[in-house]
Amino acid sequence: MLSYDALRARLTDYPAAEMLVGLLLLALLAFVADFIVRRGLTRLLLSLVGRATEDLEGLLRPVVRNLARVVPSLVVQFGIGSVPHLSPAAATVIQNVAGAFTIVAVVLAIGSALDMANAIYNRSERAHRRSIKGYLQVVKLVFYAIGSILVIATLIDRSPLLLLSGLGALAAVLMLVFKDTILSLVASVQLNSNDMLRVGDWIEMPQLNADGDVIDIALHTVKVQNWDKTITTIPTWRLINESYKNWRGMQESGGRRIKRSLLIDQNSVRFLSDEERSHMRRIMLIDDYLTSKSEELDRWNAQLVENGRDPINTRRATNLGTFRAYVEHYLRSHPRLNHGMTQLVRQMQPTETGLPLEIYCFTNTVVWAEYEAIQSDIFDHLLAIMHEFGLRLAQQPTGGDVAAVLSALASERPALAH
Repeated sequence: MLSYDALRARLTDYPAAEMLVGLLLLALLAFVADFIVRRGLTRLLLSLVGRATEDLEGLLRPVVRNLARVVPSLVVQFGIGSVPHLSPAAATVIQNVAGAFTIVAVVLAIGSALDMANAIYNRSERAHRRSIKGYLQVVKLVFYAIGSILVIATLIDRSPLLLLSGLGALAAVLMLVFKDTILSLVASVQLNSNDMLRVGDWIEMPQLNADGDVIDIALHTVKVQNWDKTITTIPTWRLINESYKNWRGMQESGGRRIKRSLLIDQNSVRFLSDEERSHMRRIMLIDDYLTSKSEELDRWNAQLVENGRDPINTRRATNLGTFRAYVEHYLRSHPRLNHGMTQLVRQMQPTETGLPLEIYCFTNTVVWAEYEAIQSDIFDHLLAIMHEFGLRLAQQPTGGDVAAVLSALASERPALAH
């Protein structure tokens, strides 16, 4: 069996083989260094950082993988000079490529570390109020730009300052190329500094068909998951240049507004007789109202009689006013409404489709399904009880209405014939 010295002496007679063996040994050394460093670095970082999250090792893996690539590239960079019979030009090229690879590995490791920091930050309570993803992306862009300059300078074996001196002439081109990035950066700063948008906010932007929850805020885009589970991607700068509705205030207030009108048939509005008022006293919610209203009207009408005025000037209670008072008392007693917020029952401007009686109040919940159920229950009850006050709901004639009229006419014809 040949000894090391004998093998080396024999390889001396074959320079190409000796150079090839040297390259293979250098590659093997780089591979071993990469394997050892990758395992040792993972354990070291885990021991230093600690297992703050359950999947911290998964977040660290891209960082460790990129950092571990620095060691084999350094081994090649500093060991290439020891390879025998390698021309100086080839050694320089390999050193430059290894140096560029080192820079790329470091920049990628920094980018992975920033991604890990963003993932850890997103688990905190502050992440729902303020996103840092846009800022981290700006930092990554800066490192990528610096890394690109250093890589090019290393490959051409020139000083980075020489490349930087030529960037002044390219400033206008860079401004044009990175126009959207600059606009997005300014928009991200304004959105975060003014607390205009958070992950989890419900926003509505009809011009872009966006209506749903914000699920991601990045440098260039904001992702909105609509209620139909589609995703709308909005350029960040458009959230500054255009208007949108943010429902966060409603969600934080604890109450959601109900604003809906009942269209009353104006032909059904009339004065109430004394018998009807007495009959309505069985409705507990307006018993006190009817009593106080009767006393008020009696005092007013008594003064008219004393002054000898015509009875036409007397005041009388109306079925619409009594119904409006009932709705007010009904809302005040409703257990699912927020009584600390505005509650109104008001008449709007009459239209050709009826007299709008608007109900304006807030529920004591912001959960969508509960809100809709409360609103439906309120209007179910009001629509059903309107006939107790002699009121009708205004609506366009339907087939049933036409059939009823025709049936009434048909029943009158025999009587007219006789």
